[in-house]
Amino acid sequence: MPAKQGDFDKKMQRLQKIVQELEKKELPLEKGVQLFKEGMEITRSCREQLEKARHEINMLTENPEDSKRNDE
Repeated sequence: MPAKQGDFDKKMQRLQKIVQELEKKELPLEKGVQLFKEGMEITRSCREQLEKARHEINMLTENPEDSKRNDE
């Protein structure tokens, strides 16, 4: 099942908040490492979603007749 746009948007918002937290100078090292790991996981997940979307778009644009048959 494809990921919903809202899910992607929520992940991107969380990633922005993580970046803001990491830019704070008074952030303890342990907390910084934890946030960095979370950010990397979110980045990986978003990248996978984007790759799936890109693949789907390529399939639709390369084989428009196949996509029409699948919709029927």
